[in-house]
Amino acid sequence: MTSTYSKAGVDIDAGDLAVQLMKEHLAKARRPEVVGDIGGFAGLFDVSALKKFNRPLLATSTDGVGTKTEIARLLGKYDTIGEDLVAMVVDDLVVCGAEPLFMTDYIAVGKVFPERIAEIVSGIARGCAKAGTALVGGETAEHPGLLAEDEFDIAGAATGAVEYEKLLGSEKVKAGDVIIAMPASGIHANGFSLVRHILQTKNLNLDSTPQEFAKTLGEVLLTPTEIYSLDCLALINGIKEDLHAFTHITGGGISENTARVIPAGLKAIYDRSTWALPIEMAYLAQIGAVPQADMERTWNCGIGMAAIVAPEAADLTIRSLAARGMKAWAAGVIASEPGNPVGSAALEATFKAR
Repeated sequence: MTSTYSKAGVDIDAGDLAVQLMKEHLAKARRPEVVGDIGGFAGLFDVSALKKFNRPLLATSTDGVGTKTEIARLLGKYDTIGEDLVAMVVDDLVVCGAEPLFMTDYIAVGKVFPERIAEIVSGIARGCAKAGTALVGGETAEHPGLLAEDEFDIAGAATGAVEYEKLLGSEKVKAGDVIIAMPASGIHANGFSLVRHILQTKNLNLDSTPQEFAKTLGEVLLTPTEIYSLDCLALINGIKEDLHAFTHITGGGISENTARVIPAGLKAIYDRSTWALPIEMAYLAQIGAVPQADMERTWNCGIGMAAIVAPEAADLTIRSLAARGMKAWAAGVIASEPGNPVGSAALEATFKAR
């Protein structure tokens, strides 16, 4: 009996077809600096674009989507999960002030279904277009025997650039600064192990429509992660030196992620009465009897990104974001905390009723 790659479970022809199907999507995620087309061994980006910088720093970030992919698999809907991937990667880059330049992706599957791969890539390309980032290449790997035929995972990496003198971070944050919050579009792509635990233990049906929702539970959970990079870059170029830091609210929640950009001797104080807990999180927390402290360390609780700005720039920041269609509000302040060695973030009051 002969042994072939196809008998081992790898379909090279299906992989080639997947590449052809995704090319039309990739064309939407280009920048002028991209050299060549998809299909080579490496993506090419013309770094002469960095000549506009005096002292350019390259920034890099990598991430995945985690177990949100399982929701996509169960629903058989693959065209939005790529947006989550882009958001998780590029919005980490912009936090330091970097403009995300280009991205690559990695898709691992149990079996290559070309149309499904093309759907996933369509979401990645759409996300890159929303972020102003070029998708310069990627890899699709077939893993028969390790993943079931309909199982998959995705990851990505992106590179950006920032002027050294314009780096954002904790060293610029001062007492009296205002925290300007930008709303999350949903649970985003963090904490889905808890979501799935609630779905399984409470026997929730993804196709059901709870009375609190206008969509099915599955549709609500698959809402793509908001991509904030262009909004943040607009603030970088508009608010300038009055913009001190960003915090991307991902795994660990508001408190832990904000604490990452708070210097010693200061603390961030959020006033939860300024916004409501998103309805899907309130629903899942109630159904699953999730303690509030656990929820706040797992989900974003309604804030996806926050800018820390000088108090005199707070109103301008909110107006600037509103002009771009991004709702924003003053959600807290930075205060002195003598003796605090690492910085901290506190959530005060309680979530206001809807």
